[in-house]
Amino acid sequence: MVVGEAVKLRILELCKENHLTVNRLATVCGITQSTLSNIVGGRNNSTTVATVQKICDGLNLSIQDFFASPLFENLEQEIK
Repeated sequence: MVVGEAVKLRILELCKENHLTVNRLATVCGITQSTLSNIVGGRNNSTTVATVQKICDGLNLSIQDFFASPLFENLEQEIK
């Protein structure tokens, strides 16, 4: 798995854990719905750290906790 896919799956996992739709998460985090929809729809595989931080802020989650998921273990090398 590559990092973009892991970020997408982590966001969907957090939505489920917090009983939020993707659109509601966007509102809570101050991110445009199109941005978050593009991330979870796989149309944006280069999410910025700033966007991840906004998601964390909206969920009262540390950035360390965001990445402390098995999804981020054994990621494929993206530059070969």
